[in-house]
Order: sequence, then C-alpha cells, then structure tokens
Amino acid sequence: MASSIFKPRPRGGVWPVVVAWLGIVLLVAAAALMAGAGTAYRWEWVSLGTSFSLLRQGAHLAVAAGAVGLVTVLVAAFCRRWRPVMVGLLTSTAVVAMVALPAQMMQRAQSVPPIHDITTDLEKPPAFEALAGARDAAPNAVAYPQRFAAQQQAAYGRLSAITLPVPMADAMAAVEATVEARGWEIAAVGDARLEATATTRWFGFKDDVVIRLTETSDGVRIDMRSASRVGQSDLGTNAARIQSFLNDLAARADD
Repeated sequence: MASSIFKPRPRGGVWPVVVAWLGIVLLVAAAALMAGAGTAYRWEWVSLGTSFSLLRQGAHLAVAAGAVGLVTVLVAAFCRRWRPVMVGLLTSTAVVAMVALPAQMMQRAQSVPPIHDITTDLEKPPAFEALAGARDAAPNAVAYPQRFAAQQQAAYGRLSAITLPVPMADAMAAVEATVEARGWEIAAVGDARLEATATTRWFGFKDDVVIRLTETSDGVRIDMRSASRVGQSDLGTNAARIQSFLNDLAARADD
C-alpha cells in the first residue's frame, strides 16, 4: 500500500529540469536581443552602435544557452531523464542556427575589403543625381571614392559591365522591370539612367543604386554602381547585388 502512495524520487531531483529551463530562458533572451537589434535600428529607436551592441550581447547569451544546453544533456543523461535530454539537444541545435548568420558575417568581413561603394566602371563611375541629396545627408560619400578602386579590382576583378544586343528602349524597359522585380524603390528614371534604393530586410540599411545605359556598336552597355549609405564595409553585399542584377538582366533581355 505504501509503495503505491509514495513514488520513487526521480534521479537528480529537480536539477535536470531546472538546468533545462535555464537554457530555454537564455535562448529566448538571446533570440529577442538578436532579432530586436535589427528591428530597433530599422525603426530608428536606437543608434547603429547600440544595435550592434545588442546583437553582440544576444550572441553571447546564445553561446551561454548552448553551453547550458550541453550541460543539460550530460546531467539529464547521467540521471536517465530523457525529456530534459531532448530539451538540451533542441536548445543546443537552436543556438547553432542562431549564431550561424553572425558567424558568417564575421567570416565575410575578414574575406572582403573594407569598402562600401562598388562600380562596373572604375574610370568613370556612374554618378548619383536624384539620390545625391539623400547620400549627402548620410555618412558615406556621394562620389565614388577613388581609393576604393585598387581594393575593388583585387577583390572583385571579374565584375564588369554587360552589353545587351537590343535597342535602347528595350534595354531600359528590361532594366526597370528587373529593378521592380527586386522591390527596389525607384528614385528617378530617364532615357539612359535609373536610380533606386535597396533596403536590407534585417537592419533596413539603405543602399543606393545607379544604372547607366550607353549605346554602342554592339548594343547597349549597362554600367552599374551600388553604394551603402552607412558603414565602412558592406561585407561584399554591393558587389553581389551588382553581379546578381546583371545576371538577371541578361536573362530577361534574352527572353
């Protein structure tokens, strides 16, 4: 009768559960800080420096949550408490997913030059006109910094203009359609140039784009420039944007 009333105490007592819950709390706090860092800056609630501080704090908490998750697995496995073991494994897995993007950003920052303005024409970069005012109010320069040319050539030497074998009107129509498909905010469209702004999803960074069309004997040459308004390094974003855009544009012109 007594054995049916008094159940044996689980091995380890409450500690496997307590440690598991600690990992979950740290994980939720880390996720809130890391996700909120970009949102807070995007909505102009905090400065860029503060948002990066929040991101770092979130990453540190995530690492702590991962460590607690591993401790949970060890303690719970020793005590043969399989539910806390699963919680610890899930916590550690979630941490790996959370820190993957910041880790990738850090790796890219070390592999690309600390520049934020990229162009397909280093000798005569396309100039911003409609967006000159917005860029003048931002920290980064309006004109292409010529000191970037050597670093750009070394890092992105294959980046170059393309030539579309179509009339000027068709080339501009393809350019405008490709810009609209990417959701960029068009600032100005002329007969041979287009200016637009691309906004990143997480932090809402504004990167300005100018596309210049020039008639040649082979068709229409497309030159492009993409420049960030803030930040010394763009982590390779502008070069990737230009290359991806020109690839899509060439494919659209061939259709």
